[in-house]
Amino acid sequence: MLNNIGLPGLILIAVVVLVLFGRGKISSLMGEVGKGITSFKKGIEDGKSEIEEQNAENAKDVTPEGEKDKA
Repeated sequence: MLNNIGLPGLILIAVVVLVLFGRGKISSLMGEVGKGITSFKKGIEDGKSEIEEQNAENAKDVTPEGEKDKA
């Protein structure tokens, strides 16, 4: 069904949305979407760093006993 929508159809949809919601409402909505995406990316980075910290804490020291004192 959506395969048949061309450029004129997309322009018509954009005009209808603009008329229904107004320019101010759309810009504030896009601002909120941007904030949500930024927050999502920050959450993913925080999760990755937390996992890396846990892995670093859980890493085992595999140095042989006789080699530990040598530095």
